[in-house]
Parts: sequence; structure tokens; C-alpha cells
Amino acid sequence: MLKYLKYLLVGIFFGIVFVKAEIISWFRIQEMFRLQSFHMFGVIGTAVVVGMISIFIIKKLKLKSIENETITFENKQFSKGQIFGGLIFGIGWAITGACPGPLFAQIGSGFLVVLVTLLSAITGTWVYGLLRERLPH
Repeated sequence: MLKYLKYLLVGIFFGIVFVKAEIISWFRIQEMFRLQSFHMFGVIGTAVVVGMISIFIIKKLKLKSIENETITFENKQFSKGQIFGGLIFGIGWAITGACPGPLFAQIGSGFLVVLVTLLSAITGTWVYGLLRERLPH
């Protein structure tokens, strides 16, 4: 159990960062979807740039994971289902003001109504698992 403590601490740190940066705020998310504020676009853009730089460094220096495993990046095959999934995800994000990342920080901040969104996300994942083989590839 102790070996998972580092993941818990990183999760708590990210939760605090999410709260302080106001990226768990449904109002900020609504501003983004209404194109009324740059705040969320700036946060997302910064995350993309940091991710790109991190992947470049990982590949260049051949870094290993915390568990000393080789980190590999595999090419993903495009599927038209990704477009439909992205649309459903975006619509849900716009309606609820929550996506999977900030969900737990919102709940931890006392916004218990977000439990409905969490249960919906879990149900949607379960339904996808049931229907995956029958969906277009």
C-alpha cells in the first residue's frame, strides 16, 4: 500500500493546482465554450506545449518510468469513432462543466452535484465496453 502513496500525493497536488488555477470552475469552462475568455484555452495550450516538450525529452534521453520500465510511444490508428466520441465528450463537457480530470477535484472541493457527472461517466464507459465490438471502426 505504501508504494501507492506517491500516486496519491501527486493526485492531491494536481487537485490543488486545478482548484487554484480555477480549471475546475464550471463557470470557466462555460466561458471557454462561449468563447468569452482565454483562460481555459491558455491552460490547455500550456498543457499541450508541456506535454510535447516532455515527450521530446523522454524520447531523446530514453528516460524510464518510476518503476524503471522503458517508456514507449506507439502510433495510434485513426478511427471515425474517435470523431463521434470526441463530439459526445465535448457536448458532455459543455453541458456539465466537467471532464474526467477535474471531476475528482470538483467533488473534493464540495461540489457534490458532480457525483451525478461521475456516475454518468462511469455508466458511459460501461456502456461503451458493452457496445465496443458493434461500433464502427
